[in-house]
Amino acid sequence: MADPSTYRPAPGAIPTSPGVYKFRDAHGRVIYVGKAKSLRPRLSSYFQDIANLHPRTATMVTTAASVEWTVVTTEVEALQLEYSWIKEFDPRFNVKYRDDKSYPELAVTLDEEFPRVQVMRGAHKKGVRYFGPYGHAWAIRETVDLLLRVFPVRTCSNGVFKRAQQVGRPCLLGYIGKCAAPCVGKVSAAEHRELAEEFCDFMAGRTGGYLRRLEQQMAEAAAELEYEKAARLRDDIGALRRAMEKNAVVLADGTDADLFALAEDELEAAVQIFHVRGGRVRGQRGWVTDKVEDVDTPALVEHALQQLYGGGTEQVPREVLVPALPEPLAPVQEWLSGLRGAQVDLRVPQRGDKKDLMATVERNAQQALALHKTKRASDLTTRSRALQEIAEALELDSVPLRIECFDISHLQGEDVVASMVVFEDGLVRKSEYRRFQIKGFAGQDDVRSMHEVITRRFRRYLQEREQTGEWAVPEEEETGPRTEDGRPKRFAYPPQLLVVDGGQPQVAAARRALDELGIDDVAVCGLAKRLEEVWLPGESDPVVLPRSSEGLYLLQRVRDEAHRFAISYQRAKRSKRLTAGELDSVPGLGETRRQALLKYFGSLRKLRAATVEQLCEVPGIGRRTAETVAAALASRPPAAPAVNTATGEIIEAEPAAVGTPGTVEAERIMESGEVQ
Repeated sequence: MADPSTYRPAPGAIPTSPGVYKFRDAHGRVIYVGKAKSLRPRLSSYFQDIANLHPRTATMVTTAASVEWTVVTTEVEALQLEYSWIKEFDPRFNVKYRDDKSYPELAVTLDEEFPRVQVMRGAHKKGVRYFGPYGHAWAIRETVDLLLRVFPVRTCSNGVFKRAQQVGRPCLLGYIGKCAAPCVGKVSAAEHRELAEEFCDFMAGRTGGYLRRLEQQMAEAAAELEYEKAARLRDDIGALRRAMEKNAVVLADGTDADLFALAEDELEAAVQIFHVRGGRVRGQRGWVTDKVEDVDTPALVEHALQQLYGGGTEQVPREVLVPALPEPLAPVQEWLSGLRGAQVDLRVPQRGDKKDLMATVERNAQQALALHKTKRASDLTTRSRALQEIAEALELDSVPLRIECFDISHLQGEDVVASMVVFEDGLVRKSEYRRFQIKGFAGQDDVRSMHEVITRRFRRYLQEREQTGEWAVPEEEETGPRTEDGRPKRFAYPPQLLVVDGGQPQVAAARRALDELGIDDVAVCGLAKRLEEVWLPGESDPVVLPRSSEGLYLLQRVRDEAHRFAISYQRAKRSKRLTAGELDSVPGLGETRRQALLKYFGSLRKLRAATVEQLCEVPGIGRRTAETVAAALASRPPAAPAVNTATGEIIEAEPAAVGTPGTVEAERIMESGEVQ
């Protein structure tokens, strides 16, 4: 590990101009590339006290052995040079792109005497008309197959075309009507070029006039009793409509735009891009990014723009819609405009169809990230490596085959609950999940709550083990003791690793609870969400796992699942409390009879005024229950009338007697105060 002060540039040696810098390790390999509007303050920030740096940045500067920079004239040049160096050196501390392949496009070679329709990848060529890109080559072939019925343009290779010219016999497509067969002179070069241009016009979005012309020709053929011609035109129209369905119209104004969306967590981000040309989604692509460096959403957007357009193979459209604008915006916008040769509108959509389509792209990004995580979690080799990395990082005697994670959730100190989730062999065991209400005290104290929950969980563990007399039966450890019907006991199987959502205080509380119960064979750690640091009991410094570590990824999944489970329980508990009515607390009165009473009397006011005899007339209500209801309602003062806060008007409607959705707005207002 290098000391950054050993290679820190001399004061005043770093210029204040825009530029790009490279950090190299002791072997001369480039490990990080960055750009700056002013090199001096940016590079100086790397050489401050390591304790003040982000853990990932600290790891980078201690891995590096030297730094160098290149001065450029403008920020746009810095952006271009940064992209070139990232592609050239593939630095380990820069954002990594999982999918860097070239996507297929539909190309029409208008520069040839007999234009050809084909699938192309890579750099654009002069004289070739491109449509796309598409996510898969088969999507292009399906579209072309439908259109060849109406636009029988040549699709064969040059070798096949020349061979057909020599033998004077077209290929199969020429015989079945899906090629105009210019190779044998069925159409002239000019007629074939006209077909190719009509094909391009249709793919470019000018479809309405062409379809109307075909429909008119079909009507004229039918009127002249040329039914075979009319049927053929009808089939042509159907084929064109099916091709249009594959490229559904999403923007009515014929917009050319690329829409970017992101779905991210602390470790990874999924990028999805929709290519809209002529108002239609012509293609879709995406990749998953390892967040090796500390980047926010605007920085990820900038990286995605560099990845897509930096290679020069992708044409920049008139509009580029993103979820967040890069900072600073001006150099990126100028760079894109330079690539396009005209002004590019880089912005965040605020309303209308474009915002709706952006929401669709975002859903695709979320699904892509979820699918990537599912594939990663289901891989046996990956799970085994993750467990091994955790064991090594925490210095455990064996891999933690069973991991339990606890999280505390509340809303400003009210409805305090906790969750326990279980992972076995790296996979969730939802049947083992448990949830707790904090009973030992009132108010907000996450540390005390964690101590109570751990104490209750492991006290039950000790009680059940003692009751079953299985203290000295090691062969039972794998499945745990069971009840009389064969089901496993709830708390009788201990984890090898206990994870808490939090930092040092929560870890200390969990360890103290175990020590008080005399349990010393369960490892404890905490995962702090802000910096993804792993805290161990009694340690003043955290364990920092590499950002690409499968072990950190598994701990993060465990922590996030515990947080999700706790939040869902806390919300349900809060919702039940907020929507509780006056009849909910009447002893012996269940949901069915509460509804029966309200249905019979029509309102809580009439129910409160009813006598015991009138209550007994309700089906299912006996005299004892009626007396209990009457006494409960008489002991409570009537609820205050509701007031319209906008007008001050008193609303005469009855307050809710049972759980109703009348408190949705209150719950929405309180939602922002929710904490874990």
